[in-house]
Amino acid sequence: MTNGIDASTQQFLTDVNAVQARSEKAQRQLSSGLRISVASDSPDEISQLLQVRVDLQHNTQVASNLGRVKTEVDTAEQALSDSTALLDRVNVLGTQGANGTQTASANQIIGGEVQTLFQRLVAISNTVVDGRHIFSGDSDQVNAYQLDNTQPNGVSAYGGTATTRQAQHPSGTLFSIAKTAQEIFDDPAPQNSVFGAVNALQIALTNNDAAGIKTALGNLTTASNFLNTKLAFYGTVQNQVREASDYASKQDVRLKSELSNLQDADITQAITELTQAKYTQQAAMQARAAVPKTSLFDFLFR
Repeated sequence: MTNGIDASTQQFLTDVNAVQARSEKAQRQLSSGLRISVASDSPDEISQLLQVRVDLQHNTQVASNLGRVKTEVDTAEQALSDSTALLDRVNVLGTQGANGTQTASANQIIGGEVQTLFQRLVAISNTVVDGRHIFSGDSDQVNAYQLDNTQPNGVSAYGGTATTRQAQHPSGTLFSIAKTAQEIFDDPAPQNSVFGAVNALQIALTNNDAAGIKTALGNLTTASNFLNTKLAFYGTVQNQVREASDYASKQDVRLKSELSNLQDADITQAITELTQAKYTQQAAMQARAAVPKTSLFDFLFR
């Protein structure tokens, strides 16, 4: 014997299930605050929603990276600003030494001060940020230079490597953010070498070498101008980082707004939907209960 459900009952159960599904969906929206919390809530929009979430996460990571880059670039710019100030002081001292009235003893004292400033320049070339030697290129765990008075430029050979460091703009483009100490302080062209000019001046002052002092001062002027071009590079990078960070901030607002429009529930609408579903379900049950019920005995004993 086969027991079946008549068409009327089947339709009633289907309608009740549909109302129950509406009620559960509205309840999920109210409890989570989300219009889409599971894929079945809106299959057509789930792909777009997931992509916006990925884009937002990526933008957040890029913004975080730019924050670290800003610290490095700001430190580098300040280091080079300090270096130009040191060179200005070296130039003043060298000019004093070039004065024909200075004695050999006085020039030795001036040479000693220049040597101290030279040591500070070498220390700047080894600037560290977050455990990284920022002027040592990709070999950022080693000093770029060490003092070595046996060398013409007063320092050891460059200890780092070339730099490939770049920062990512939120738009996806990349831009360079670093120079090496070799590029900044020890350019292969002798007239551009900051270390070479300062060390030569120190030696000339110590030896009271008038001609050497004059030549070193000329090279110092050229090296100072060269150093200023590297300072300008970091100023440009600072502007790029600032623009990229502003862009990321605007992207964050836009993506969060897009995400909210896609997934956030309309609470008022959800409450209305839940209320209507409950009323519909209640009315359906009452109507079903009022339907006359007949049996075989009803027909036999009429």
